[in-house]
Amino acid sequence: MIRNNTIATRIKLFAAFAFFLFMLVIARLYHVQVTRHDELFSRAKEQYTAVVKTQGKRGEIFDYNSNLLVGNIPCSTIIADPVETGDNEQCEKAAKILSAALGLPEKDIFKELTQKTRTKRLDDGTTREIPRRYAFIAKEIPLPESEKLQEKLRDEKIKGIYFQETTKRYYPKNELLANILGFTSIDRDKIVAVLGIEKSFNTVISPVKTEDVYERARDGAPLTLQSSPKGKDGINIYLTVREPIQAIMEEELDKFMEKWRPRAAYAIMAEPETGNILAIAQRPTFNPNSRDSMNADAWRSRITEDVFEPGSTMKPIAISGAIDAGVVSPNTLFDCESGHWFYGGKILRDSHPLGMLSVAGIIQKSSNIGTAKIALMMGEQRLYDTLRRFGFGQYTGIPMKPETRGQFRPLKRWDKLSITRFPIGQGISCSPVQLVRAYCALANGGNLVDLRLVDRIEHPETGMTMKYPAKKPIQVFKNPATHNKIIGMMKLVTREGGTATKAAVPGYEVAGKTGTSQKFIDGAYSQSKFFASFIGFVPADNPRFVLLVTADEPNDAHYGGTVGGPLFKAIAERTLKYMNIPPDNEIADADAKKSRKPSSNSEEHTRTTTVKTESRQKTGTSATTPRRTSSAPKNNYDGVYVPKKK
Repeated sequence: MIRNNTIATRIKLFAAFAFFLFMLVIARLYHVQVTRHDELFSRAKEQYTAVVKTQGKRGEIFDYNSNLLVGNIPCSTIIADPVETGDNEQCEKAAKILSAALGLPEKDIFKELTQKTRTKRLDDGTTREIPRRYAFIAKEIPLPESEKLQEKLRDEKIKGIYFQETTKRYYPKNELLANILGFTSIDRDKIVAVLGIEKSFNTVISPVKTEDVYERARDGAPLTLQSSPKGKDGINIYLTVREPIQAIMEEELDKFMEKWRPRAAYAIMAEPETGNILAIAQRPTFNPNSRDSMNADAWRSRITEDVFEPGSTMKPIAISGAIDAGVVSPNTLFDCESGHWFYGGKILRDSHPLGMLSVAGIIQKSSNIGTAKIALMMGEQRLYDTLRRFGFGQYTGIPMKPETRGQFRPLKRWDKLSITRFPIGQGISCSPVQLVRAYCALANGGNLVDLRLVDRIEHPETGMTMKYPAKKPIQVFKNPATHNKIIGMMKLVTREGGTATKAAVPGYEVAGKTGTSQKFIDGAYSQSKFFASFIGFVPADNPRFVLLVTADEPNDAHYGGTVGGPLFKAIAERTLKYMNIPPDNEIADADAKKSRKPSSNSEEHTRTTTVKTESRQKTGTSATTPRRTSSAPKNNYDGVYVPKKK
């Protein structure tokens, strides 16, 4: 009986111990299968899987008529799986082959291939070593070279080296529109948009990425593939730019640079009704296909980032506000003080002595004094409102980043001189695109439109297009008659007696304005460094485009009419022919031919003449005003023509 009890006790103890062990196993299995499932499954996958990232093509960029401006060239990116590349002997062999084919340092490739593990930080803050399954070797390898290299690696039985099919950004027009299109760079295997349209629209241009997961056997052979949907191509962009007009502009701008050798130059052409930019260029520029010669000063977008004092190109804008408010009419007379006027403790000068001039004459001969007196009649508030309505101190709507708003002081920060300096384009600065936008409003009847650079976008898979939205324009004129009055006065600028006869286009009426502004350097206006500009629209009464040309520090001359006028004429004349725009009429053609004749009345001549002003003619008196012989200006000005005494 005692023996049976002992046996029973032993059986119970064994059963209890077995049950305890069983529970330990259950707990362990629960910990492994449930608690640590995600961690252990992830670690297991790292041993037998590899991830290969793929993506579609980056969206392409076209001009308005579907001419390719930015495209993609097929190429390869070379990567490696260090877990599969074998021992040091195999890695050294692979490194020699890759180095010889790619021109890369052999030691750097060897290091990438032999680094088998990497440190991973866990959620609990600890770290552990895990297999390193990805190593970047080279990018943008042309397909012919890539195929030869793959064949060489196969012949040598090199494992663990993979070739991803990708694309390389290509700019088929080289320098054409380069500063606006921008470019991309590669940071290891990641595309980085640097500037221009490439950067501003990077989100929509970029393709959708996917990951292909390979499960592998011990020898590295692929077993199964778990693939997500195929990567989608990026959206295509269609600009408002017309390539033939862009080519005309850049050809003429290159000639201009060779003749005047300025520090920089800009040219912008836009449709006044829509704000569509037809052509836009700057110098210096660069070739995005040749990165070795690129520098930040060349590829920076000066047209949207830089500011300059617009000088006398501001005068029609300020005066249009006075006309619109009924403060003055084109025939209102002002005494221009023989080119020398003391106001606010400072002297304001014209480039040439002028007497009594009408408002139309003030624009034609670009009188600083006359414009300042008109502004005084307007008053500070009305002048401020006028310049704000024309968009100064505001963004233009052009889809380019970065963009400056320029410098335009709030009214509360104006001093006594502001009202006489801002309307002549001094003490206020703007970007080239801001000035073009303002002149679009002058040309189209007072509608301030946003500038448009992108016309539409296209989905590459469906072919569906969507028009890029445009904001409703803002009307800056209250009086409908203002438009024709200001255009009538601006026509005089390119006619005989105006400051820009060299900007006249044979057969067409041109409405425009010269601008010659001194650069503000180290707290003072320079007597030797200038911005020389001409901006206008043609045909004046039915404008097809507004065109601005500006030179930053031209050599040999600095007048807006002398430097900018001929460039305006060259670009405008060729563009009108390309657009097949018929001449205005025979009278306009005769006026344009007359303005081409060599004249002793040009802005460079400095001889004493007699000016009979309108008011003095009425009283039977006359005034003889000698022209100033100094070529160095005392203030913003344009070369002012003074007719010879009859």
